[in-house]
Amino acid sequence: MKKKKKLLVAGIALSVLFSTNLQAQTVNYTPFETKESQKIVNELYNRMTLEEKVAQLHGIVPGSLVDKNGKLSDEKCRKNIPNGIGHVCQFACAQELDPDKLRDFVADLQEWLRKNTPSGIPAICHEEAISGFAAKGATVYPQQLGLACTWNPDLMIEKSRQTAEAMRKVGSTMALSPMVDVVRTSTFNRIEESYGEDSYLSGAMGVAFVQGLQGNDLAKGVAACSKHFLGYGGGSESPEKELTEEILFPHEAIIRCAGSKCTMTGYHSYKGKLVVASAPLIQDYLRGRTGFDGIVVSDYGAIGRLYKGDDMLAKCAAEAMNAGNDLEFSNGKCYPHLPEAMASGIVSEARFEEAVKRALTLKVRLGMLTSNAKLFEKGHLNLDTPDYRQTAYKLACQSVVLLKNNGVLPLKPTAKIALVGPNANSFWSLIGDYAYPSMLAFWRRKKPDGQNPYLIPLYDGLKNRKPGSMIVGYERGCEWSLPGEATIKSSGDVDPRTSQLTAMMVESADHTDWNAAIKLAKESDIIVAAVGENPALCGEARVRKGIDLPGDQEKFVKELIATGKPVVLVIMGGRPQVIDEIEKGCAAIMHAWYPGEEGGNAVADILLGNVNPSGKLCVSYPKTESEENICYNNQPELLSKVAYPFGYGLSYTTYTYSNLKIQKSTVCTTDKSIKFSFDITNSGKMEGTEIIQLYLSPVDGQPLKPIQLKGFKRISLKPGETQKVKAELMLDQLAYYFEKQWHIMPGKYEIKIGASSIDIRLNSFFSVTGNAKSMKQREFLFSEIH
Repeated sequence: MKKKKKLLVAGIALSVLFSTNLQAQTVNYTPFETKESQKIVNELYNRMTLEEKVAQLHGIVPGSLVDKNGKLSDEKCRKNIPNGIGHVCQFACAQELDPDKLRDFVADLQEWLRKNTPSGIPAICHEEAISGFAAKGATVYPQQLGLACTWNPDLMIEKSRQTAEAMRKVGSTMALSPMVDVVRTSTFNRIEESYGEDSYLSGAMGVAFVQGLQGNDLAKGVAACSKHFLGYGGGSESPEKELTEEILFPHEAIIRCAGSKCTMTGYHSYKGKLVVASAPLIQDYLRGRTGFDGIVVSDYGAIGRLYKGDDMLAKCAAEAMNAGNDLEFSNGKCYPHLPEAMASGIVSEARFEEAVKRALTLKVRLGMLTSNAKLFEKGHLNLDTPDYRQTAYKLACQSVVLLKNNGVLPLKPTAKIALVGPNANSFWSLIGDYAYPSMLAFWRRKKPDGQNPYLIPLYDGLKNRKPGSMIVGYERGCEWSLPGEATIKSSGDVDPRTSQLTAMMVESADHTDWNAAIKLAKESDIIVAAVGENPALCGEARVRKGIDLPGDQEKFVKELIATGKPVVLVIMGGRPQVIDEIEKGCAAIMHAWYPGEEGGNAVADILLGNVNPSGKLCVSYPKTESEENICYNNQPELLSKVAYPFGYGLSYTTYTYSNLKIQKSTVCTTDKSIKFSFDITNSGKMEGTEIIQLYLSPVDGQPLKPIQLKGFKRISLKPGETQKVKAELMLDQLAYYFEKQWHIMPGKYEIKIGASSIDIRLNSFFSVTGNAKSMKQREFLFSEIH
């Protein structure tokens, strides 16, 4: 068993307090390389041929290994991987294989590698996992943006643990997840994959994701590969201070607090250079500022974008390798030319050896190079167990954000409901861009059936959950979008995927009858309009014209409002939608994001009052379609452009905050923390969960943002119940970055306790005295609240 060592930072043990922990947690940090792994790797490296070493530095897609019947092909393997291979890329979502057959593919591949390659090194079969294992039959959890709205790291740990368990069953040992890009505009097409606009929340959720995925023993867990380093979701050209304090923070957190050992660079540029070949970002920001000692991999095809032309492939490989990028994903286009680059002297043998040994070390850490390695599970496999579905349901319930309620929710049990809209009875409303059904449809242009696993749309959920006295009528009413509304982001080539995917969705959808839907609405007591996006309108490579409700949906909702019947707007999709034109006319509004396979049941239970909504926004909900950054921690005048603020979300009950008490109103820069407490009471008539939020504001002109999230916790309370909340804000959380160091300034600060970033219920001030404190790294990244 590997010995764990405490990470030393500036001569002190790194202790990090996680927002949901009951007490301080000292992080036990295991270096990427250990004495045991070095011994195994050195012995293996010394007997490998150059060709074998190169093969470990890139991947291959499964289509290059199987025959027309989807079976492993000895002929193709001998042609394409005679010296082994480092990774099989997206091995599950690229194949339509049931779990047992997917496991058999992995088993056959590993056996072939063992018997037919010089060193018999197994391949890492990696896959996407932000909304669960992207494989046929595997549980589809809510998309990440919705998960962030739960503000529930504990449940995130369980979701990721289940994901790792499912992946290990079939032999997958690495996930290309989580995405921890800080995204501050809803126009960014991949915002749905992020945890939103705040660095602290993104870091906390990212830490939980990695903790659950990797577990306490990486040899039994799944390696996380975080992405995209650095600033892919926006902010890569920010000043050094903001780039370090905010954009880097989630990456630093998962590296230092959760032991992430793999990072993926993005497609974007930094100071005019593609990040995949940016030494300043990889060597300084990643390895220097976070202490990262793991492996760096490229996004798919990114290295080949450095230069055009086959005669430039060796130069592409050299620039990426020299910058610190260790592996090339997906197929080996450039890195097979590394021997040429070394022969010409543009890549050193030492750097090449470093990269190969890192690739091998990851396999050692994953337990893949031992004589008794367990590379897959035998017997019949179930990747969507009742426990997994229950977690998916809980996350879906907690992710829904109630934005408005004029008293029409929960629905009355005797009501006559008109359920209308393009997302009312479609599994496309449930799944994000990296769920298996979406990937099958978008990348492989094949139609998923919504049954494996069973994806529950809202109409089915209402039928499952409604009381016998309630009548639910359904008419779809309108289409999602208009022709040409979404396009593919490509290099200029015509790409038919969006139109094909849209056609596939329309073909699988119910018939649209606008007039029938309006007639049904007029005859009802209340209208539930399920609107929003689908995977053709949001996600990687998809570009949409605007972020209002797509197509004729806004016009459709206006006609529903004109009936005079109360309209409950249920928005599903990958980002906030601009609804300023219809917001006032709706009696209630909720955003359910892409809620996963149990989304229909979860949304139905909230509409019916079986579940009290508790989700809070992880993004500022925009009023306009502007691409500008409207993040809550910017200047106050931006609030006029926000419809609903960061941290906002309604409940069916009410909460009262009181009795804020600071233990010591004056502390020294050398102190560890400032402690305080307050009470929270459920002052309504329904059991519920409030997400209390801790913000910090500078008072004396310290170079900090005007307001910044520094802690949060979910508090569940019965009607009339009061709980005392105790909190500890670490002084390191007051630090700002300047000239390669972190600094804590003396002065006055304000603590704010709120139900959102603008709904501040309690506040108090404290002073920090003494000399300014400087340090290379912060010892604490998170506050403690219990």
